[in-house]
Amino acid sequence: MTDEQASKIQLETPTFRSGDKDVEAAGVSSSVHNDSNIHSSKSRRLSLLRPRNPKSPRLAESSPHRAHNDVYLGSYAGTTPRDSGNAGASGRSPTPSPRANSNYVPLERLLEAKDADLEGYGVEETRDGFFDPLFYRPLQRDKSELMKKAAATLPESFKKHKPLSIRRFLPQQFREAKENFEQICTTRAGVRLVKSFLGFFITYIICLIPASRDWLGRYNYIMVLSAIINHPGRAVGSQIDGAFMTILGTFAGLGWGSLALYVSTSTSPARAGYGGILVTFFVVFTAAIGWLRCIFVRFYQAVLCAGIAICYACLADASQTVGWRKVFDYGIPWVLGQAVCLLVSVLIFPTAGSRGLVLRVHDSLKTVQDGLALPRRDSALVRRRLAWQFVNVSQAVRDFTLEFTVSRFYPDDIRQTRNLLQSVIRSILAIRPDTKFFEGHLPANGHPISLICTSLRWPTRGLIDAMLQGIKYADSTIMKIGGQGRLNDPHVDPQNLSQILDSLQQAKEAFDSADALLVADPNLPSTYAKSPDVVELFLFVHPVRQAADRVEAFVAKVLQMQQKNTGWGVRAPSYPLKKGIMRTNAQVRHDRGGLTAGYYFRSKRQLDRAMADLQSTAYIPANRHESADDIPKDSVKQMPRQGKYEQEKESQLKNDKGATKTAGFRYRLWEILYRLQGFESRFAFKVTFVTTLISVPAWLPQSRGWWHTNESWWAVITVWTMMHPRVGGTFQDLAVRTFCAVIGAVWGGLAYAAGNGSPYVMAVFAAIYMIPMLHRLSQSSHPRSGTVGCISFTIVSLSIYTAHGSNPSVVTMAWTRGLAFLVGVAAALVVNWVLWPFIARHELRKSLSAMMLHSAILYRGVVAKYIYYAKGEEPGPEDIARSEMLEGRLREGFVRLRQLMELTRHEMRLRAPFDPLPYSALISTCESFFENLVQVRQSSFYFQPTMLASDPVAISSLTAPRRDAVAVILMNLYVLACALRADRPVPRYLPSAAAARQKLLDRMKVVEAEQARKREHEGKGKVSEERKGRRWADVYQYAYSGALTDIVEQLQELQRYTKEVCGEAVWESDSLALSD
Repeated sequence: MTDEQASKIQLETPTFRSGDKDVEAAGVSSSVHNDSNIHSSKSRRLSLLRPRNPKSPRLAESSPHRAHNDVYLGSYAGTTPRDSGNAGASGRSPTPSPRANSNYVPLERLLEAKDADLEGYGVEETRDGFFDPLFYRPLQRDKSELMKKAAATLPESFKKHKPLSIRRFLPQQFREAKENFEQICTTRAGVRLVKSFLGFFITYIICLIPASRDWLGRYNYIMVLSAIINHPGRAVGSQIDGAFMTILGTFAGLGWGSLALYVSTSTSPARAGYGGILVTFFVVFTAAIGWLRCIFVRFYQAVLCAGIAICYACLADASQTVGWRKVFDYGIPWVLGQAVCLLVSVLIFPTAGSRGLVLRVHDSLKTVQDGLALPRRDSALVRRRLAWQFVNVSQAVRDFTLEFTVSRFYPDDIRQTRNLLQSVIRSILAIRPDTKFFEGHLPANGHPISLICTSLRWPTRGLIDAMLQGIKYADSTIMKIGGQGRLNDPHVDPQNLSQILDSLQQAKEAFDSADALLVADPNLPSTYAKSPDVVELFLFVHPVRQAADRVEAFVAKVLQMQQKNTGWGVRAPSYPLKKGIMRTNAQVRHDRGGLTAGYYFRSKRQLDRAMADLQSTAYIPANRHESADDIPKDSVKQMPRQGKYEQEKESQLKNDKGATKTAGFRYRLWEILYRLQGFESRFAFKVTFVTTLISVPAWLPQSRGWWHTNESWWAVITVWTMMHPRVGGTFQDLAVRTFCAVIGAVWGGLAYAAGNGSPYVMAVFAAIYMIPMLHRLSQSSHPRSGTVGCISFTIVSLSIYTAHGSNPSVVTMAWTRGLAFLVGVAAALVVNWVLWPFIARHELRKSLSAMMLHSAILYRGVVAKYIYYAKGEEPGPEDIARSEMLEGRLREGFVRLRQLMELTRHEMRLRAPFDPLPYSALISTCESFFENLVQVRQSSFYFQPTMLASDPVAISSLTAPRRDAVAVILMNLYVLACALRADRPVPRYLPSAAAARQKLLDRMKVVEAEQARKREHEGKGKVSEERKGRRWADVYQYAYSGALTDIVEQLQELQRYTKEVCGEAVWESDSLALSD
């Protein structure tokens, strides 16, 4: 998110439009709804305000026209006093609210008694666009206690030893080598390594045969280079795609280079300045492909090979005379290398493409089974694994639809299966697993807890077991359809999936029957206001029942795919082209390097784009200083003016709505120029600058000789392959890549010298060295060090073998080419460190700022769409689907944040010490804030907190407290996000969200008591039998209220940890006190 975007977050609260529209709660006929957490008892309540002045106006005396206003009210006037929330202010004790004791998390512990006594003086802020914050003393911070809590939120990787520890470096390498060896010998990783090695070894042997070596020419090692770049250790579809891309890029680079050579030798003046012409062509092409390398990731292989080809064309044997054979000496070996790799990929243990999808879905279903192992401790590790699988299964389906595959799955079926599986994960995340529902000790007979457990315990147990069986058999069915049935449990027969589905349906029916009998039981209380333990039981049971519906839909879809009984077929890429050019397959992502940073920036860009639509509409407050000229002459007396919602100008221009042709053109021009300031242009500049600078000796007469003799242009190619658009690498990367480049050159020289040029000895040396190096390239987490190690050995050994005893000597050829690779590695890393470096800790701080802003936007959207809305504007299926999409993006965002935090462990602490504890706590707290928002949204379907929509006076009295409760949270999040982004101290005093919520609760208690008194007066105070049918409304009102209170608590935690990261603003009085 850019600074401009960050500054546009609007601090408006959602509109609550009232009038004669009456919003009904789902399954609830009464108009009394509570959208907040009510206090446990009057005696325990900590009053925030002074007792109300008896002379102050009552709620019923509020101005009637306010019922038609927005949350942003017009006019600033003395209305209902701030301290009118005290229930005991009136002369007589009001009738207690029917939900006055439905307390979840008492707000008292979030406030201090010394801050409770504030005088409101009967004044309330009602101006349009303003809100009324309460400022209390700063929150107390016990750093040792905060860090102790933060330590529990660290990812598992932080519990290991530091990766830069020299003392543990060698033991760690030994352990990793042992683990890799076991993995190669026992898993499919060994097959992939064999295929990668065969692609290299076959081309290497061809280059060792004298006849084929002479036919391929001086640069015969290009054939081996081709096999390394697009090695066959990947799926057939990816191999075909890679062969096409690499050949396309090679032809593009050779074509542009040939044009440059032709122009530079076309005339005598051109030949005299051929170096300048080649530089011009080289710079233009390198800048263009450097920019494309960042934008269109799908063409990464093509762009990479185009860069290598242009370096060869313009830098190898560059002179005033051109031998066009050198173009064929490069192009033909490259195509032959791709042909060999394609044959190996197709003929040797071919991977059709669905194996990766099936295994990822299998892993996801295993995690789902762990989540359904109920009851269990509410573990953060399980929740993180579920969130990771939510992201992982989406990536697996995307990879499946990006390329050609041979599979029994249809892409549409896979997409639907993914959506259903993600809905299962969402439903499991909504379950409160730590429950006493299955404990053996029960209260006495007749107690509601005993009644509920006796009635629903065994039906719930049967429902959970049926879901587990359904997931297990669906997993085995998917594995069998995908051709991986040998990995299934032999005791699980996929043919019984239909019976398992019937069992799940029967378990649901048994549960529903028991639930219906429970509701009809006369011993069940009509309300649960005084029974929080009962509510906790229902909050476990109902999400389990909802999860059963999701599991049933998922199992039914798997059964449908099984019954189709489709054969194996070729599935063409079905991913949308517009999105597909921005993505690539899994193996290319791995070989490209910078996987964690790439995932992070991709997720961040998608999240920013998704949130941009939510913040494109801004609230414009009404003009409070309207001039007489603005009032129409024939107008009647105007009602109090309200603000309105308008689409931002930038959004209008972007969508060409309401924009003139000139304004639209100017905006498009600005958009292009602004895009040129992004990381793409920065990378293009960096790579062009360093490659051009190193290439200068190729075009100077005094250095051209040794440049061509020693093939020093490999330094430029190394820079091109090692530089990454996002990450620059660490000191450890520099050491490892340098070591791989040096050892490759040394081993290549030894391979020739050991047998005096014997091809058999060289083949043995190649096998010994290249097997571990190809594993590092194709499967380890450090592919670029493997790339430079493979290329270094190949070029040095085959260059010496092709020269075959002619001058210069073996030692000279080895060290000169090794030095070229060394210079290329060092130049790439140093330039990335100096020019616009990637610093993980800084990105982490900025990304936390962005996540807080996104949380504020989501909070605003949930409140506006799911809590305060008018009749006819209820959230529909499209709104729910969009909310789930946004929540999925945010879940992925938290996963990527933790991965980004792990990168900070690999950075040298040269600038300042870095403590990951407050950052980890901020991520965890912000995620808890988000989970509570999800709970608020989900609870609103069963308990819709529209609160007395048919009573304008009641709505009018609640509008200002509601506005304040929402606006205070938005302002806090905005201030904290800006402090993180700018790395500035947090203001000492921030509006108290707990006080704003307490104020709303006090006001609502008075309103509910007033309504209850009216019903008594009208003869409607008797609780009817219909009250029992409102169980879920009461239960989810409890969950809803608790979630909103938890949001306030999480906001206070965000304040504390943000101050630990950024510090707290110091006042002048502090320095004066210290000096005294």
